[in-house]
Amino acid sequence: MSRQRLIAFLTALAVAIGLAILVPLASTASAAGCTTAYSSSAVYTGGMTASYNSHNWLAKWWTQGETPSTGGSGVWADQGACDGGSSGTGGTTGGTGGTCNYPAWVQGHNYVAGDIVKYSNGNYYKASHDNPGYDPTISTWYWDPFGCNGGGTTTPPGNPGGFVVTEAQFNQMFPSRNSFYTYSGLTAALSAYPGFANTGSDTVKKQEAAAFLANVSHETGGLVYIVEQNTANYSHYCDTSQSYGCPAGQSAYYGRGPIQLSWNFNYKAAGDALGIDLLHNPNLVQTDAAVAWKTGLWYWNTQTGPGTMTPHNAMVNGAGFGETIRSINGSIECNGGNPAQVQSRINSYQSFVSILGVPAGNNLSC
Repeated sequence: MSRQRLIAFLTALAVAIGLAILVPLASTASAAGCTTAYSSSAVYTGGMTASYNSHNWLAKWWTQGETPSTGGSGVWADQGACDGGSSGTGGTTGGTGGTCNYPAWVQGHNYVAGDIVKYSNGNYYKASHDNPGYDPTISTWYWDPFGCNGGGTTTPPGNPGGFVVTEAQFNQMFPSRNSFYTYSGLTAALSAYPGFANTGSDTVKKQEAAAFLANVSHETGGLVYIVEQNTANYSHYCDTSQSYGCPAGQSAYYGRGPIQLSWNFNYKAAGDALGIDLLHNPNLVQTDAAVAWKTGLWYWNTQTGPGTMTPHNAMVNGAGFGETIRSINGSIECNGGNPAQVQSRINSYQSFVSILGVPAGNNLSC
């Protein structure tokens, strides 16, 4: 069996049993150059790398103070031995002199786990699962952490310093928020979905950020509630028809986080997309701020819910704020179902775009 087919087979097997897998770049006879040395005081977000004990390591999600290893929480993925030299001399960077020679991404082309492509934004992406040409910025792909064009670690997209909402504006939007919902947790989560609030004009970017935060505000009472308040519902969120069941317990999949992620199948889907085992560890959504924010961004960027498009697409394609409501809770609130709830979301959105200094746009209701 060829190595490529073996990787595809093992990846499919891992997905079938509910495991997330990161496939390392193809190895060569010489070790890769070591990236920046690990620091226990540094914050690492998904896609960032560090070297430790002569190995390069990849952070799957937000972490701080956890020494790179294959144990612990599983946040670190071993990328193989490194030789301490420049990472731009062949090896894992895919070319000589630090220049990547990977092909351009082609929509609709069948890719297998481990394939690396150059996207239209100039960044390189690596497939973590087989897929039929999905856009590299969606959840079935991971940012290539090794960098190109000179070697070293590439800065992940969605740099917190470039987020269109400042910390002061965030605090103005949520003056009574729970301390769990940190601004740093939100910015740490942005690397998971680099297109979020980073697509289109400056106005569209700010409108999308405002739309996401307005819906989040409605779902959590102004970022006050971390978990669903009606405990009587907790046991209802286990769909026993799923082959993987509810390994964390019958009542473990209640609403958590900014979008109130619920149901075992949603925890599994979000965890698989983010490279975090949320099916077995759903409590991470209420104990790790970056994980909580990532689940919200996962829904926003990849799920249509009862709507016809993702909330992200609704905002960047001009469908309007009303379509984000439809995608989140349209079956209950839209088409006259609960106009007061719809208006509450609209009010928050109008307040937030005002803080960001952009118009609200059209089609606010559903």
